[in-house]
Amino acid sequence: MRVVLAGGGTAGHIEPALALADALRRLDAGVGVTFVGTERGLETRLVPARGYELDLVPAVPLPRALTPQLLTVPGRLAGAVNAVAAVLDRVRADVLVGFGGYVATPAYLAAKRRGLPIVVHEANPRPGLANRLGAKLTDHVFTGFPDAAIPRAEFIGTPLRREIVELDRLSMGDKARSWFGLQTDRPTLLVFGGSQGARSINEAALAAAPALRAAGVQVLHVVGAKNTVEHEPPPGDPQYVLLSYLDRMDVAYAAADVALCRGGALTCAELTAVGLPAAYVPLPHGNGEQRMNAERVTAGGGGMLVDDAELSSDWIIDHVLPLLHDPERVAVMSEAASALGTKDADITLARKVLEIVR
Repeated sequence: MRVVLAGGGTAGHIEPALALADALRRLDAGVGVTFVGTERGLETRLVPARGYELDLVPAVPLPRALTPQLLTVPGRLAGAVNAVAAVLDRVRADVLVGFGGYVATPAYLAAKRRGLPIVVHEANPRPGLANRLGAKLTDHVFTGFPDAAIPRAEFIGTPLRREIVELDRLSMGDKARSWFGLQTDRPTLLVFGGSQGARSINEAALAAAPALRAAGVQVLHVVGAKNTVEHEPPPGDPQYVLLSYLDRMDVAYAAADVALCRGGALTCAELTAVGLPAAYVPLPHGNGEQRMNAERVTAGGGGMLVDDAELSSDWIIDHVLPLLHDPERVAVMSEAASALGTKDADITLARKVLEIVR
């Protein structure tokens, strides 16, 4: 069996696709897996690093409004559809599984042209344009969010890496903190903004660094590969560890007591799977899906929510710092977060794909 996976741009599209690929291989080592992506996305680094074949096709961003750019779409889209169809022909694909992003639209159209089964996975409560199109071309639609606004969809959760779903944070905590050069007995805050980072979160956390240190809190801060910081905290104790990017987020989750982060679908899925409480700062633009993701977790008691415009060093000091000094409250929130997580979506989706092809 040969499966082609289409999903690119951010880790939120790529990581679930990689988790599905791993699950397919676990169920049937003979399954052939090929990714299609674009040169502008993180897939160019993440996919080859996990040992999978990646074919690049032209990116075709679709404008959300009637603009002059819309006039250039048909020709560029046709070229991208032809490029994906060539990949499908070359690998003799049996099925196309799409996760959204720029590459998904031409992939769905190419699979439809070739008469291949199409499977769509949408991680967000509000699907993007590509997956709205894909859902019209197939009956095999699965979601990572309950009651997602996509017709005839089945909720299964978001496929996650085994390193995440099999993580035992309590048993790994001391080792994980030592791995980052942190003390094993101090409250630990993990700060990150997703695969691209988040400037507002970075600035607020760094401004709160002196107060966090004075309160005995250590910080592991992943600023994002595309971000730089003007003023790093000086060396001192407790540690304030700054990293530009981190591949082993499972180790970071194990090291932390609380997270400060965005509300992306992948972030919420991973934090609930491992039971890590978080202060969520939804992205202030887009179609509001990050707020919906975070509200589901916070309504269930697994975190707190703050608008991007309201986030500041004072907010962190007033809300996150007291939580870090309240182990009982952290434990309650951790259990609440865990109750909302799903850990088997990768295997569930892999079995669905195999059944659909057969």
